[in-house]
Amino acid sequence: MESAEKAGEGVRAVDRALDILMAFTATDHRLTAGELARRVDLSRPTLYRLLRTLEHKGFIVSSGEPQRFELGPSVANLAHVWGAGLDIATVAQPMMRRLWEATGETVSLLVHQGAIRTCVAELPSAQPLSFKRGVGYSTDVTLGASGRVILAHVASPEAYLGGEGARDRDLVAYLDRLRTIREQGFEISRDELIKGAVAMAVPYFGGDGQVKGSLAVFGPGVRVDEERVRAIVAVLKEEGERLSAALGYRAR
Repeated sequence: MESAEKAGEGVRAVDRALDILMAFTATDHRLTAGELARRVDLSRPTLYRLLRTLEHKGFIVSSGEPQRFELGPSVANLAHVWGAGLDIATVAQPMMRRLWEATGETVSLLVHQGAIRTCVAELPSAQPLSFKRGVGYSTDVTLGASGRVILAHVASPEAYLGGEGARDRDLVAYLDRLRTIREQGFEISRDELIKGAVAMAVPYFGGDGQVKGSLAVFGPGVRVDEERVRAIVAVLKEEGERLSAALGYRAR
């Protein structure tokens, strides 16, 4: 009985220690003991006992007056180990499969690579009339729904606007469109890069909070009407959020 109680106490301590680590965010990376106590709902003695243990193991470091705590080098080491084995295309397979089953259309995973975005995984539609790009396909990140939804979330989109099609583009209107995309969380295009095609896309983010690419669904306009677009976008947003979470992103 006593050993079971001790085991239970150990599990609770681990659970509380993990709550402390998860209390930090990209925007709140240095917190006082009071701020931590409010976020994890722990008494000061329990909080300080766990903080000492975490600091001893390198998961927390403290400095300053008043004392503030932040994540330590052991967290960075775990992040490096995790990131070294991360394959976005593999991580995204469950999300892509659910999208493919729910929509019946071609599903593509694209990554942002400087001035372009590249398809790294694709599940082609099984229907006779369909569109696909193929793994390895890349084009200007300023073009198409799957490109603009990425560009809408970069720090300085203006830096990308000197490429293909720049002379034909109203830059003020284009930047306004990016703001709208950022607010609504998705982008739709019709007949833009492929005549007769409808493209719907959402962004996905990494653990550093930066946009990493887009998740897109492509289908023919004769089959993908406005009602279908709304339904597909709803599923896309859900799966995009799941992919971001799987990559370590935490929405602020």
